[in-house]
Parts: sequence; C-alpha cells; structure tokens
Amino acid sequence: MKKELLLASALVSTLGATSVAQSVTATMAGSMKVGAEFESPDSGVDTNNVMDQSNFNISLSETTDGGTTISTSFEIVDEGAVDADDDNAIKLTFTDGSAIELLNAGNAASTHVVAVPGAAGEQGITGTSVNNAPGDVDFAAGSTVLGVEWHSAADFLADGLKVSASFSTDSGAAKTAIARTENSFGVGATYVTTAGDTTLTIGGGIANAEIANTGTQADSDKAGFNLGVSAVTGDLTIGVGYGDGDTFVSSTLAGANTQVDGSVLKAGVSYVTGDITMALGMTSGEAKDGGFNSPGTTDDSSDSTSASVTYAVASGVSAVVGYTTVDRSNDGTSSTMGGSAWYVGATMSF
Repeated sequence: MKKELLLASALVSTLGATSVAQSVTATMAGSMKVGAEFESPDSGVDTNNVMDQSNFNISLSETTDGGTTISTSFEIVDEGAVDADDDNAIKLTFTDGSAIELLNAGNAASTHVVAVPGAAGEQGITGTSVNNAPGDVDFAAGSTVLGVEWHSAADFLADGLKVSASFSTDSGAAKTAIARTENSFGVGATYVTTAGDTTLTIGGGIANAEIANTGTQADSDKAGFNLGVSAVTGDLTIGVGYGDGDTFVSSTLAGANTQVDGSVLKAGVSYVTGDITMALGMTSGEAKDGGFNSPGTTDDSSDSTSASVTYAVASGVSAVVGYTTVDRSNDGTSSTMGGSAWYVGATMSF
C-alpha cells in the first residue's frame, strides 16, 4: 500500500510539473486614465465629468516544434462598467511569416486601415441615435464570429506589400425582424515604401456582407471600401483616410431597420518635440439614411476637429490636454447636438 501511495504521489507530481512546463507564454499590458472632461453642448447646460478608465490586456502565445506560433489575447476594460473583450481569434503564424486567424477573425478591409493621427484625450460631445453619419473609414466592413482571415507574409509579390483576405458565414440561426450580418468577405492590402527621409504607407480594402432579416430587405447589402495614406518624416506624421459604402442600423421595432449610404473623410497631423507630442485631427462624415427600400434623400452630417498636447512626465506616465468641437445636422437640418469639450488628465501605461 505504501508503494502504491508513493507511486501515486510521484505520478501526480510528474503531471503537475509537466502541466507547468507546458504552460503557454503570457505577456500583459494595460493603462489607467484619470482626468476631467468639460462639455459645452449647443443646447442644454455645461457639464463636468471625471473620466476614470482602465484596461488590462493579456496576450498568450506558444510555438510548436514545427515552428508554428499559436496565439490569442483578451482584454478587460473598465469605463464605468466592466467589459470583457472575448472577440479574439486563434491566430496561427507559420514559419514563412504568413498567418491565419480562426473564429472572430474580423474583416480584412479593417485590418489594412491606415492609422491617421488624431488628438489624444477623452473629450467628446454626446450625439444622437438618429444621426447616422459615419465616423470610421471602415464603417462598411462587417463580419460574423464564424470567420477566418488569411494574412500574407511581408514582401508579398513586391517589397513592402502585405495582403489579407477574410470570409465569414452565418450561424444558421433563424432570421428575425432585427436585421443582422449573415455572411461576409473582405480583402485588403498595405504597401510601405520610402522616398528620401519619408516613410510612406498606403493601405485599404473592400468589403461586402449580406443582411438577413424576416422583413423587407435593404436596397443594398453592407459593403464599401476604405483607402488611406500616411507619411512619416522624422518627428512629423501626416495622414488622411477615406471610406465610402453602405451599412445598416438594426431595430427591435418591426419594419424600423435603417439602411445608411455614407462616406467619411479623416485627416490628421502629429509632431513630436522632446517630451511633447502635439496632434490635430478632423473627421467629416455624411450619410443618407432611411427605412429598408426607402433610402433617404437628405444628409446627416457630423464634422469634428480635435487637438491635443501630450507631455511625457516619466516613463509610462503622460499628461494630456485635449479639445474637440463638433457640428452636426440631421436630415439636412442643423442639429443642436454639437458643441465643444475639454479634457485634462493623465495616463499611466505598462
């Protein structure tokens, strides 16, 4: 009996050691933002808010004996209510540098959106749900969780070129009156080159997704394109992006789903001098919205300009002052949902 107990103890110890040795590699990152926001809407009273935001990200990865890296990640965000971001794919990166994402893969048109400089800070003016002017250049890209996305290795067919392609399918759930994305595809590409002291990045993609619902179908599906370019010369970065396409807004009310035909332009510039980063950005979106098969004829619009100054106080610690002004219109009529906002705060990152 004693020998059996010793054997059992040895087996448990061995399994435990093996389990620890086979644990994947985990890395973490996150930040804490604390500041005060001062909003001055076009109508109503001025308000002051304390912005207390934190996020915590865990990345997991391991490499097989064959050289394939398996990775994923998750994020916990606290912006007044804790939200666990679990919409992350399992990513396989192969020895040639190509990769494929499985489940929750997203749309390849979004993968290649070029980053446009914009103001730091958490300032903003609350909008209205009936204004459907887009604010992101990839607003027409959609996908379901049952998707895959393939990424080429660097220098695909040409130096500096990377491409991606994605596809997602529906879950087989029965259609309801609430419109939803049923399946999708997307393709995208990014090209990086140099011209003298300037690094130039050009990127974009096209996307298409079908809409499913039991009621009237939209005139067109969720589809569109985005294109952007950025130039970095020393401490100066300039960027511009454009998106155009169709999307939709779901509604729980029968026959109240909304189709949207919109476009958006974003531009920005940032400059770093010593410990100070100055940034200026603008976004101009417009859209015609209406019921399915009843497209609108007048524009919703949203135009914003933001600026910020960020000072690196210490390693991982920065102080931010930001300002935003917003003008909006709904169905061609000037809206009172615009205004301006200030933000003063600090961010600690690790």
